[in-house]
Amino acid sequence: MATLKHINSKNADYGAAEQYLLFEHDEFTMKPVLDETGRLIPREDYRLSTLNCDGEDFAVACMRANLRYGKNQQREDVKSHHYIISFDPRDGPDNGLTVDRAQALGEQFCKEHFPGHQALVCTHPDGHNHSGNIHVHIVINSLRIEEVPFLPYMDRPADTKAGCKHRCTDAALRYFKSEVMEMCHREGLYQIDLLNGSKNRVTDREYWAQKKGQAKLDRQNAPMIAGGITPRQTKFETNKEKLRQTIRKALATAASFDEFSSLLLREGVSVKESRGRLSYLTPDRTKPITARKLGDDFDRAAVFAVLEQNAARATEKAAAIPEYPRHGKTGIQPTKAPQTAPKLVGASSISFASPQAGKLTHSAASPLPPPQ
Repeated sequence: MATLKHINSKNADYGAAEQYLLFEHDEFTMKPVLDETGRLIPREDYRLSTLNCDGEDFAVACMRANLRYGKNQQREDVKSHHYIISFDPRDGPDNGLTVDRAQALGEQFCKEHFPGHQALVCTHPDGHNHSGNIHVHIVINSLRIEEVPFLPYMDRPADTKAGCKHRCTDAALRYFKSEVMEMCHREGLYQIDLLNGSKNRVTDREYWAQKKGQAKLDRQNAPMIAGGITPRQTKFETNKEKLRQTIRKALATAASFDEFSSLLLREGVSVKESRGRLSYLTPDRTKPITARKLGDDFDRAAVFAVLEQNAARATEKAAAIPEYPRHGKTGIQPTKAPQTAPKLVGASSISFASPQAGKLTHSAASPLPPPQ
């Protein structure tokens, strides 16, 4: 599935962006990786091209343009915008995507959507942790050096003029995502709906927290594994991911919102509904986490849909089970025939015990009167 990511930068050193694209960097610290002599290690495979730089180095061309228009001179100014298009790892073996083909798609995307900007387009064959996904980096100078036509994502006249700056608004980013989806559809590549979110919304902060936590856990487990001991925990989970699992566990059995709230409360999580939205508060936080930050499965509509399904299944299950009397007896019990005591013969007789006694007793009968 192709995704689109945007990062803006206030770094005035345009060469740092090019350095990141050309040389190996630590995926956690983002610092360059050096060899034993202290030199930068070039990336093994990449494609790189520049646009609207007139044969100059990208950093030099950007600084010249900024001086010419008097822009990007303040510390707080956004100097560049970095867009990353990441393709599905399956696109290589299944759909014939190569580094060269991805580079051509990236260059075309840049020309169509960022005209008039000095740009770097670089394609790498692999992602973090050797995920195998080909991805394209598009880095543009925030300053526009040429006047351009009014494009669909623009909303003011200054967006077309030379000497003005690029703005990545919510509407613009939404438009770019729709264009990535259209590109993948046109090229026969895997794609998901980028406009309606995902079931789990993992931010960059959570992503890197998981990566660093997993690396730390692996280091802690290494001595135990070497000693033949199986660690108790091998997979690191962020607090958000733990909360997602707790909510899913409660949703698996709850048939009403009250029951859902009660099950979560047993785990120390309180759920609150406000203005048609749900939020979840965990014991380690003072501010609740909104469902929007967890994913589509945890908002009000999704939660109540699952609760209704659970309630319907419970009703169907109850209707399918026949009802029996409490003691398991049915019908009218037959009445026992009365027992007739045998005729007494001789000087003694046997009498049956009363119902209170519960067993037979023997008693002596009165002697018979003598015959006349």
